[in-house]
Amino acid sequence: MWKGTVISLHITPAEGQPMRTITEAHTVPGRGIEGDRYYLGTGHFSPHHGPSHELTLIELETIQALNREYPELAHFTPGEARRNIVTRDVPLNHLVQHEFRVGEVVLRGIRLCEPCFHIAQLTHHNVLTGLIHRGGLRAQILTAGIIRPGDEIERLYPYSSFFDDSELVRDQVEVPAQLQASKKD
Repeated sequence: MWKGTVISLHITPAEGQPMRTITEAHTVPGRGIEGDRYYLGTGHFSPHHGPSHELTLIELETIQALNREYPELAHFTPGEARRNIVTRDVPLNHLVQHEFRVGEVVLRGIRLCEPCFHIAQLTHHNVLTGLIHRGGLRAQILTAGIIRPGDEIERLYPYSSFFDDSELVRDQVEVPAQLQASKKD
């Protein structure tokens, strides 16, 4: 089982404004990180705000890869990625539909944070190609709390509440009547 780390935290109060690094992120379920554009309702996608816009994460390894793979992005910084949390040693793509802990806060991975034209407008067009399928994770905040650089990140195991044990069906598959009839033929 892996254990990762929070490297840095970033927010911005409004759409298109530079991200600023913070030392603590105060999370609020249903809203986001205090002071961030989506918490305040001033983000580019705020009209569509839902659980997937509460918090975003990106792997430091991805940012480092962009710096290596695209000479024009050689100085691409974590803040330019426009994600709230930069992680190390966390397989973010594997956390879609899973709950995980970041410090004292529990999050649920909602979907991948694929790059959009908006980030390319704010940075460089090669960001679109460079971040495909590794642009990070959109997450829902399940518990209020504080996240700090250095906090551990770990998946809650064996099952998250998304897969409640009462909903798991082991070795019991209900076969529709039509299929049962065709099996007899």
